[in-house]
Amino acid sequence: MNEFENAISLEFPLRGEWMAPHTPGTKIPSHGSDQLGQRYAFDFLQVNWEKKGVHFYNANSLRYILFGVPLNKNYCWGKNIHAPCDGKIIKCEDGLKERKITHLISDLIVVLKNSFFGNLNNLHPLLGNYIIMECNNAFAFFAHLQNGSINVSVGDKIKKGQIIGKVGHSGNSTAAHLHFQLMDNINLLEAKGIPCIFENLEIFNKENNSWQKEKNYVPKNTDRFRFNGI
Repeated sequence: MNEFENAISLEFPLRGEWMAPHTPGTKIPSHGSDQLGQRYAFDFLQVNWEKKGVHFYNANSLRYILFGVPLNKNYCWGKNIHAPCDGKIIKCEDGLKERKITHLISDLIVVLKNSFFGNLNNLHPLLGNYIIMECNNAFAFFAHLQNGSINVSVGDKIKKGQIIGKVGHSGNSTAAHLHFQLMDNINLLEAKGIPCIFENLEIFNKENNSWQKEKNYVPKNTDRFRFNGI
């Protein structure tokens, strides 16, 4: 059975060019676990496509490995996050400080610490700053947002395309990015993931060096894709 046969169709929550290193378009569960509603979760980040690998920062690799890279050198840090549908804000938490740099070792230490020694009664350090909104009879979850960037409140009615926050590096994050998923419950400890597809993405075709529009699409981890809100 195709798990995306009855998937919910949404507008992509970001603008510009992106990639999805973790995506249900390549592997299910995309993050290696069904816990916390992550079965069909995505991670979105921006990279330098002229360099090999996932080069998400504007600096040389040696600096990243040895000293780390300031957040403002991460390509997608601070980019606007848009509501993928009309809906209502159900829950949001802001105020968790971001680490001032992205650094492979120190970020992994934080991830391991939160994963193994975190408190399930307080998921904020794990999730980072986040938003949950009601969306097409499901719940859209946005995690790792920039500290102080959430500009909506619980109970707010939201229009598709409205800016609700900014991409950040809070919580269990090893690069400035957006973690996005649909789920059936606002309690992440009980939530099950729900598949979604994105409307009107453009996918880059390397063979003929052109962009091809897809009406409904689930990005793969090798895809270069874009959405400009049209």
